[in-house]
Amino acid sequence: MTSATLTTSRNPDLTAVLGDIGRRARAASRLVALATTDHKNEALSAMASALRAAAPDILAANAEDVTEARSRSATAALIDRLRLDAKRIAAMADGIEVVAGLADPVGAVTDAWTRPNGMRIERVRVPLGVIGVIYESRPNVTADAGALCLKAGNAVILRGGSDSFRSSRAIHAALTEGLRAADLPEDAIQLVPTRDRTAVGLMLGGLDGNIDVIVPRGGKELVARVQTEARVPVFAHLDGNCHIFIDAAADLAMARTIVMNAKLRRTGVCGAVETLLVDRAVAGTHLAPLVTMLLDAGCAVRGDADTRAVDPRVTAAVEEDWYTEYLDAIIAVKVVDGLDEAIHHINHYGSHHTDAIVTADPAAAERFLAEVDSAIVLHNASTQFADGGEFGFGAEIGIATGRLHARGPVGVEQLTTFKYRIRGSGQTRP
Repeated sequence: MTSATLTTSRNPDLTAVLGDIGRRARAASRLVALATTDHKNEALSAMASALRAAAPDILAANAEDVTEARSRSATAALIDRLRLDAKRIAAMADGIEVVAGLADPVGAVTDAWTRPNGMRIERVRVPLGVIGVIYESRPNVTADAGALCLKAGNAVILRGGSDSFRSSRAIHAALTEGLRAADLPEDAIQLVPTRDRTAVGLMLGGLDGNIDVIVPRGGKELVARVQTEARVPVFAHLDGNCHIFIDAAADLAMARTIVMNAKLRRTGVCGAVETLLVDRAVAGTHLAPLVTMLLDAGCAVRGDADTRAVDPRVTAAVEEDWYTEYLDAIIAVKVVDGLDEAIHHINHYGSHHTDAIVTADPAAAERFLAEVDSAIVLHNASTQFADGGEFGFGAEIGIATGRLHARGPVGVEQLTTFKYRIRGSGQTRP
């Protein structure tokens, strides 16, 4: 059956097709869970090579996706997330090779002790099993998720976004080639062969118990649906409503450099800053240069009364702006009365993703790092470092903003769980 036949929610074969994908993923997971580190790394290296060789096919598929997205008047931010070029494909391949070079978490003993009765107990890392990844727009997630799940000894079922359907298929074909070259089961990395959103609902139901965890990577609408409908555990990835606070002791030159990078390096990534907070103590010296810099660079500024007073191009911010992840060249700016108000604002309005402080005051920095309730907090660095590759993880499936199991970049270690191994010599419990 071709993917072209799976196009509507009325297709009676869809449930059967997804059920078969789940069963094959479960069978594959048992094999890759036992694969040696060298065997998995052989597959990863072959995947990277296959990606580089397939670059022309991937770019051709991506061009079709981009053309279709533009025909639907997609935003510039979505096009940026969707678009691939030779450099981005090379980065995907490089990222897979970095994953291959990471320490294998599977089998690592994280703790061990001996009980008074002589029993030896170990806590050891093991794969999660079958991971379902549901994502939007970014075709590179296909390569990142496939590589990370394999390294952690898991099978993965990928449901890419409709916008990147052709691109994801071309990337997946290269991953499959790498698995085949290393004689690992091709079913270890499967791509749902349809744009039909009914497939998402079937995955959230767990595919008859064959999916162990769901990782959503996308906007609020997708994440809300996953959290509402999922019948299996979820690694929550909320929107990236990220903040930068310019403290009273901030160096203006550093603040300018960090804010420009955090907002405009790539506006469509979840680590892009969306709200800038400026301490009233330095508003007279820092606010106007920062706002003017952003406006002159083509970034729209929505500000409070203090911010509007420094430049007539600033439009009025409304309450909703403080909650908004723009993923575009737009930023909300507010003057706050010191560190306490900044922390309160971020904890109230933020999405607990990534937030930063710019300051030369170490005491203020430590308070910010301790009291801002986010998965990633930074001192004197751009929020765009919210990325698994930048953490040394090679790649990531997403930034988890929940509190259970995984938080921050979800890399190979976060894609494992643990079990206890107990070795005795005939002990019985009295």
